[in-house]
Amino acid sequence: MTAALKQQDTDRHADSNSAAVLSLAHQRRLTALHSAPPHSVSLRDGELVVYRRNRSLLYQCRYKLADGIWVRQTTGKAALEHAVVRACDLYDEARYRQRLGLAHRTHSFAHIAAVCVGELRQQIDVKGKKTALNDYVSCIERYFVPYFGERQLETLTRKDVVEFEVWRDRQMLRRPKTSTLNNFSSAWNRVIATAVQHGYVSERVPVPHLTSKGEKGTTRPAFSEDEVTKLLAFMEEWQHKGRLAVEREIRPLLRDYVELLLLTGMRHGTEAMNIRWNHIEWHTKDGVRYLRIWVSGKTGGRWLIAKHRAVEVLQRLHARQKDIAAMSLETLFAERVPHLLFRFSDGYQPQSLVGTFRKLMRDSGLLKDGEGKTRTLYSLRHTYATLELLRAGTDIHTLARQMGNSAAMLERHYSKLTATMAAEKLA
Repeated sequence: MTAALKQQDTDRHADSNSAAVLSLAHQRRLTALHSAPPHSVSLRDGELVVYRRNRSLLYQCRYKLADGIWVRQTTGKAALEHAVVRACDLYDEARYRQRLGLAHRTHSFAHIAAVCVGELRQQIDVKGKKTALNDYVSCIERYFVPYFGERQLETLTRKDVVEFEVWRDRQMLRRPKTSTLNNFSSAWNRVIATAVQHGYVSERVPVPHLTSKGEKGTTRPAFSEDEVTKLLAFMEEWQHKGRLAVEREIRPLLRDYVELLLLTGMRHGTEAMNIRWNHIEWHTKDGVRYLRIWVSGKTGGRWLIAKHRAVEVLQRLHARQKDIAAMSLETLFAERVPHLLFRFSDGYQPQSLVGTFRKLMRDSGLLKDGEGKTRTLYSLRHTYATLELLRAGTDIHTLARQMGNSAAMLERHYSKLTATMAAEKLA
C-alpha cells in the first residue's frame, strides 16, 4: 500500500471517529434534555431563562424587558422543548408590545375589573358604610363585565364604547340622568386607573371614556312652609295610632327622624341612620350654645349645626331608649355613649324607614305636590335648603358647607330661588 493510500485510510478513520464522537455528544445532549432536564436553561444572551420549580410539573420563565425590568411568567408546558418555544414567544411578544408603547402582557377586561372591584371592596370595608364606591362596584359587576368580558381594554375603540352605552340604556329601560352617568364614568375611570397602576395597560394607550352628560334631572318636590306646619301637627297624633307593636315603635321613631332631617338638612339613609350619641355635642360661641352633629356620607364627614328645636327631638329619642333613659341628656353627651341614635326602645334599628314614610304621606294627604310629583324622604332635605334660602336668607356658601354640597351644585339646583332672593333685595 502506497503512502498516499495509507494516509487516506487514516483520514477516513479519523473522520469516522470524529463523527462518532459528535454523534455521541449530540445523543447525550438529547438524552439529557429528555430524561434529565437541567434545572434552568439560559437563552437570548441570558435575557431569557427557562426553569422549573421544585414540586412543579410546569416550566416557568423569566425575561428581561427593554427597560431592564425582569418579568416572571408560566409557560404552561411540562416538556422542556415545548417550554423553550413558548418562553421565546412570550419574550418576543413582550418586547414587541413595549416597542409599540403597550403593556408587556395582555389581560382580559374581566381580570382587570376583578382586581379593581377587590380594591374598591377593601376601601368600602375600611369606611364601614355605604359610599359612592358601592355604586362603582355595581356599575362594574352589573354592566361592564357582562358586556366586555374577555376583551382587552387596550383594544377598545370609541365605537365599542358607544355600542356599550346603547346596550346599557336598553338594560336600564331608560336613558340615565347625568348623576347616574357620572357614576358610570367614575367607575370606568377606576378600571382604567387600576389597569395602569398594575401595568396591565400602558398610560400612553388612549382608552376612550364614557359619556357623562345625560337627561337633566328634575327638581325633587319639597314641602311649603304651611305644609311643614301641617305635617308636624299631623305626626303628633299619627305616631300613637299604630295597632301592631312594631308600628308603635316605628311611628314615633319616624316622627323624630323626619323632624331632625327638617332641622338639619342632612341626607336621609347613610348620614342620618349612622349617627350615634357620641356624634352629638354642644358647641358654644359668643356665649350661645349650639347643638353640633357629626355626619359622614358620600362626600365625607362634616359637622353641621342643628336648629335649637332639635333638642326636643333628642329628648324624645333619649326617653324611649331603655338602656340610656336613666342618664341625663347632659351626661349622655359628656360620656360619649356610642349607641345609635335612631333605634327602637330595645336597641334594634330598622333597615329602612322609607315604607313607613310613604304611609305617613298617604295618611296625611301630602304624598303628591302641586305638580303631581311624589314626595320622598329626600324631599325633607330639599325643603330645608329651600326654606333656608328663601325664609332665612342663608348665604349659599354657608348652606353648602352645612349640607355637604358644593356651592356650584346648589346654585345649579336652586338658581330660581337665588334669583328670587336677589330680586327681593334689589326691589
